[in-house]
Amino acid sequence: MLVLCSNGLSSEKLLAQLKEKSPCCKTSALVVTADNEYKESNYHVTRCISELQALNLHVDIFDLDHQSAALLLNYDVVEFIGGNPYYLLHAIREHNAADVLRKIATDKILIGWSAAAFVFGPTLELVNCYSPEMNFLGLTDLSGLSLTEAQVLPHYSKFLTRFEQFEEKCCTYEKEHHVHVIRLNDGDGVFIDGDVHVCKN
Repeated sequence: MLVLCSNGLSSEKLLAQLKEKSPCCKTSALVVTADNEYKESNYHVTRCISELQALNLHVDIFDLDHQSAALLLNYDVVEFIGGNPYYLLHAIREHNAADVLRKIATDKILIGWSAAAFVFGPTLELVNCYSPEMNFLGLTDLSGLSLTEAQVLPHYSKFLTRFEQFEEKCCTYEKEHHVHVIRLNDGDGVFIDGDVHVCKN
């Protein structure tokens, strides 16, 4: 199962949904690769560990830049924190992690929020409409992993006032690409297990 979130499992509704879908899960990995600067010191890490522990999961911190992606297959639940989507996509390609993540999304539970929610989808083109300056690596192929065709826009209500013409840019993107973008506020998530189920806080 694939879960795309805005800012992690940060609502009681998301935690309840995941608990219902993961009654036998015992182990989890919190992957910090997307934050290429702070890694495990990212200020969200402590909260994310607590959320996973609330599901009665043992939590290990994991980084694709320093550990083999294949080791993630040992975990029942794998969660990717936010950060820089361009860097995360580069790291997944660099470390040949795509097939491992595809298997986890199919056989276990893979959670991605913020940056990872873009990377696990079909493309980074939407985030590129807002924050092209984050692409310090100069990636030209913005294809995501396509673990789902669903496209999400995290932190929606928070960014409405932070970015000029935030909603207008999203509407333009939808028209030009003939897609529907699922707008997620913090605390919201999308569960993809055959069907697409949106969980709103």
